[in-house]
Amino acid sequence: MKKIVVSLLVAIAAITGSQKSEAAEITVSYGGYTAMDACGYYKDNWHSVNTAWGAVSATAYFPVTKNMMIGPSYTISSASTKGGSNASHLLYNTILFNGKYQYFRNSTVKLYAHVGVGVEITHFSPKFLDSYNKAYFGWQVSPIGATVDLNRDFGLFGEVGFGCQGLVQVGFKINI
Repeated sequence: MKKIVVSLLVAIAAITGSQKSEAAEITVSYGGYTAMDACGYYKDNWHSVNTAWGAVSATAYFPVTKNMMIGPSYTISSASTKGGSNASHLLYNTILFNGKYQYFRNSTVKLYAHVGVGVEITHFSPKFLDSYNKAYFGWQVSPIGATVDLNRDFGLFGEVGFGCQGLVQVGFKINI
């Protein structure tokens, strides 16, 4: 496993070093209405789970070609069961490997599609039982995304899609 991770990092570094036209990016976003809210699959048969407050994500993108970037992301969200003496909590942690393909660009706006796959780990905290973790398939598909660069190093973006990062995501990016 270590050899695979090291090989992947070396490949990304080599590709990133050879691509001078695009900078690597760090993004931070908020997404509303995640797959964990919509799909009972992520709730381990828990009933009466409230809708989560959304999800906060951080992603590092590295250029592969002029129009393609790849990189890892981390997303966190949480929910609770509906009140009462047995109120319990769920903490969602999602790690995805993402790809972003830019399909349109002009002087102001860049349009792109984003796909991510990975693992979603839910930490279940029942009020009167021991806490436990359960892993699920994590994913995000956002066919429509738009970035507006405010200057050379900073921009704002929004995406529409569905998955563990949310139905609608908004955030900022920093070129590094």
